[in-house]
Amino acid sequence: MTAVFVHGNPETAAVWERLLAELGDRPVVCLSPPGFGAPWPEGFGATAVEYRDWLIAELEKFPEPVDLVGHDWGGAHVLNAVMARPELVRSWASDTAGAFDPDYVWHDLAQAWQKPGVGEEAVAAMFAAPADKRAERLVGGGMHESVAAKVAEGMNDDMARAVLPLYRSAAQPAIAEFGRNLERAAERPGLVILATEDHFVGTDEQRRRAAERAGAKVAVLEGLGHWWMTQDPVQGARILTEFWEASE
Repeated sequence: MTAVFVHGNPETAAVWERLLAELGDRPVVCLSPPGFGAPWPEGFGATAVEYRDWLIAELEKFPEPVDLVGHDWGGAHVLNAVMARPELVRSWASDTAGAFDPDYVWHDLAQAWQKPGVGEEAVAAMFAAPADKRAERLVGGGMHESVAAKVAEGMNDDMARAVLPLYRSAAQPAIAEFGRNLERAAERPGLVILATEDHFVGTDEQRRRAAERAGAKVAVLEGLGHWWMTQDPVQGARILTEFWEASE
């Protein structure tokens, strides 16, 4: 069974490399959202709904349902796609389920991006920094050094262009509205990954409530943060493999 991985912002598929190396011979595909390591399609507006539709179109290309895994915004794209087209996946895993809880509050940087003027200044400052400074900031946030260097190199103009419309399209109450159909995700086996030191994607309670609504199991990664897959790839691969095996 093919496992399909989707990353978030401000990232490229390099965030998965350390984890994928621990999965052995399992067939894997990394899907890079437009602007985040993949070309920008003509007419694309980089809204959450458009990313959902992009992912659905990509999943339709596979000959059979896949095991779908998402991180950060990739985790939101995964849930949005599964809520709309659950038949396209055999199972799903997301570390972003808490964002679909009605009480979720966007983190400070996201709120800055969602404000006219402030967001433009913040994005310009982030992407204008030299690659080594961008990598240094990612490492400061918990990303493994070898991964951060590759991700920082991929932070280009297309990515900078995508950040603001994506976050603004999901400003509250929009993302809560996206979560109204969360129960539909229960049509396929689900896993909510709860890294205890990840404070971008909702509280523990919000993540657990979302998991319950989606009929999903919860895997707790104690002491790991937002980039858990780079911090402890062995543990990340283990929880996914155990989940996949239990879903067979």
